[in-house]
This record gives sequence, C-alpha cells and structure tokens, in this order.
Amino acid sequence: MLKKWSFVTLAIVLLFSSLSATVSSQGGGDANKEVAQKAEPFQLGVEVLLQEQLDEIRGKNVGLITNPTGVDQNLNSIVDLLHNHPDVNLVALYGPEHGVRGDAQAGEYVEFYIDEKTGLPVYSLYGETRKPTPDMLEDVDVLLFDIQDVGTRFYTYIYTMAYAMEAAAENDIEFIVLDRPNPLGGTKVQGPVLEPDYASFVGLYPIPLRHGMTVGELALLFNEEFEIGADLNVVEMNGWKRSMYYDDTPLHWVLPSPNMPTLDTALVYPGAALIEGTNVSEGRGTTKPFELIGAPFIDGTDLAEQLNALELPGVTFRAAYFTPMFSKHSGELSGGVQIHIDDVKTFDPVETGLAVVKTIHDMYPDDFQFRAENEAGISFFDNLIGNGWIREEISKGTSVAEMKERWQEDLRDFKQIRRNYLLYTVSVTDLKTLVDDYAERGEIANDRAVHSLQVHLTAVERFEGQALADKVVKHMTSFIQLLDYQKEQGFMSEQAHAALKGEAEALMGQW
Repeated sequence: MLKKWSFVTLAIVLLFSSLSATVSSQGGGDANKEVAQKAEPFQLGVEVLLQEQLDEIRGKNVGLITNPTGVDQNLNSIVDLLHNHPDVNLVALYGPEHGVRGDAQAGEYVEFYIDEKTGLPVYSLYGETRKPTPDMLEDVDVLLFDIQDVGTRFYTYIYTMAYAMEAAAENDIEFIVLDRPNPLGGTKVQGPVLEPDYASFVGLYPIPLRHGMTVGELALLFNEEFEIGADLNVVEMNGWKRSMYYDDTPLHWVLPSPNMPTLDTALVYPGAALIEGTNVSEGRGTTKPFELIGAPFIDGTDLAEQLNALELPGVTFRAAYFTPMFSKHSGELSGGVQIHIDDVKTFDPVETGLAVVKTIHDMYPDDFQFRAENEAGISFFDNLIGNGWIREEISKGTSVAEMKERWQEDLRDFKQIRRNYLLYTVSVTDLKTLVDDYAERGEIANDRAVHSLQVHLTAVERFEGQALADKVVKHMTSFIQLLDYQKEQGFMSEQAHAALKGEAEALMGQW
C-alpha cells in the first residue's frame, strides 16, 4: 500500500515538471515571525499572567523565583512589575545560581540579603540550600518561577525549579511557571539521556543534553514522571512555535548568566560546555565563552585544520589565540579554535562538542586530561555528558559516530515520553489549514500543487493517529522534499515555503 502511494505521489511530482505556472515571492521577512504574527501576537508567560490571568495570584502572598532574565518584552523587571502592581502582594524573592540580580559568577555561593529597591527579603537557592526551606516559604501562598533557560540539560536553573516544586508540594503551596522560549527552538532533541547514577545539580533527571522543551513543559514532565506532586500551573506563551529560535521572537537577549552573553553562546553550549570536564579552557574569562576553546599546549592552526577536516555539518572552526582573565589558564596565552556556526538548522552542538573533546584528546595525549574522578570513580565530565562510558570510549579511540549511534535508543524512548508534555504543538490538521490559507492567498500555484501537498498530509495524518513515530517522520521528510521541489519549480512563494517548512519541521520535532 505504501509503495503504491509513493508511486502515485512521484507521478504527481513528475506531472508538475510540465507545468509552466509560477508564483512570485511576496517579499522578504522571516517566515516564523510572519506566521506567528498572523496567528496571534507574541506574549511571554509573565505578560499573559498580568494581562489575562491575574486571578491566579490576586489576593495571595506571592513568592518569586527569578533573575535578570525575568523581564517583559519592554525589559521591565518582573520584580518591579509585581511589586508595583496594586493587586499583587509580592512578599519574597528567591535567587538561583548567579543571584536575583545576576552579579555572582558560576559556582559562587549567594547569601541572604534585602533587595535595596523593593525592601523584600532575597533568599538564595544557591547557598547553604538549593531547596527552599519551610522558614523561607513562611506566609507564601503561591510561588512563581520566571527565568530564561537555555535549552541544555546541565544549565542549573531547571533544577532550581524542580527543587522549588518539591518544596511547594511539601508545604502545600501553589507553583506557577511563567513560560519562556527555548532559545534553541523546540524541534531538535540531541545527545545522550542522563543515566541516574550520574545525577547531580548539572543533571538531575534522565533527559538528553538538548531536550527541545520550554521550562513550562519541563516542569510538567518533572512533576509527573518524577513524582514531585506539586500543585502546578504553567502560564503558556502566546505566539511561540517550536520551529522558532530565540532570534525569531521579538525578544531582546538578556544574559541568563555571566558567561552566556549571546544567543551564539547558547547555541554552542550543549556541546562546547563538555570542555568544562577537561583541563582545556572553555573560554571563561574571555569575551567569547564556550565559543573559544583552547589551552597553552594547543596549536590553534593544527587543531582548526583537524576539526575542519571532519566536515561537521553547519560549523567552521577558526584558529584562535586568547588569554583568559580568570578561570582555567588565567593569564596564559592559549591556542585553540573559535566555533563559528554556519547553519543553525544542520549544526549539531553535541556531536560538535564531542568531536572537539576527542580531537584534542587524540592530538595531545600527553597534555590533555579529563577532570579527576571522585571517590565513586566519576569525573565531572561524566556528570556533564550523563554517563561514564563515553569517556571510556574516547580513551579507546571509538568514533563520535559510533558513540552517537549508541545513545539513539534512549533518545527515542525519551521522545515518546516528551510528547505527552509538549504545550506548543502542530498537528497535521494545522498544516492542512495552512496549505489552504496560502493557496487562497495565491502563494501556491494551482489546485494540483495543493492536492499533492494534501495527499502527503493525509497519509501522515493516519500515522499520527496511530502514534507511529518513525512513519510520521519518514513521510514528513517526504513532504518537506515536496515543498522544496515546488519552491524550486516556482509553484510556491518563498514565504509560503518557509512557513510550511517551519511548521513541518516543528511537527517532526514532536516525534
């Protein structure tokens, strides 16, 4: 049956090659933004709360977990927005790693203090305790969480959230997550799933390095799959789509932490941060943390040549020399590379990061070292990657491709669980409607072109209803190829192609 369907589809595609109808492009502009604005204006969770769901906190004593990223689209601090709102009683603030105002470096403990601007108590969740104590929660009726995550398992804010959810459950306090975008988009899920024996504050739960979820979606998953049992509510964003990277939104980039200065940093972080588990500098103490990688014993030109020879997708390595102002190799001239992303959609940060670690390991066997093991035989590198076997395989000379293949089964299992907690989803019905919308606007050439697209989507719809992930992905891949063909033949406008492809990739990313 499938072979017959594929043959019919091929025949339709070949028929299109004889058509002369063309469609002119409707102009430039980012398709993700265009589609989002057409559907609904973009709003953060905090904006939805204050404009549409204020009753969730009205008349209650509110505790707020936040940092400098807790701002609205106009960069107004949520602390000030809540403190100055006549219908909100904000009674306490809680700061994660780096503090509420973001003035502490990585790993630096933060103590209790009084916020000068509001006079509110600020309790540290990265000091003597990482979980709010009953005394910290005294008189609090509802805890809000509003922090920008960066889409990577070992970024600690999501575990601050998880511990706070536990405390809220234990003290009968409501917990509300004000959702924010995943800067890396919501379609790609990459890297090994953490093994429980390697759990730590840089990886508390068995999720992949790049999880492809928002903080609100993670909160739902943590609460259910790991039996936290909090009275949880997620205030969803409006206008965010899974295919959107951070720069597809109207938001300014606010540093989530001192060493996350740009979106480029966040994009390389899921893999480049693995360098933290070695004696090589990950670029802390420079203006390009995690983009610059190096050490005094490395020849940057040689390393760049070796890495570029791997022909990794979407990335180029440039020889670089730098002197960190602090952290590893402080004050020492270090040779290495800068990671330059050429194509964000094909770039795999985890594969790239592992390739960098393995290549330096192989090139400099007498100088390169993983961080020392603890009493349990676990290196910090193991905590970051989420297991002990990858470090062993690197030492054995195993290829990155072989290592990548080994974690695929766990990744497929996680994706199946993940689907149950995704809030921002695309269905085949949505795609069919979008095809019809663009057809009505004259951006798809004719009825035959539309029919071909709808035939593909009808087949996918059947597999979607049966929850057959592999078949959904396979046939959506075919659908995307047809979109590319129609654009190349002039049957579809650039704008329609980009929008439909973005939504198609988002649907695939759910599976």
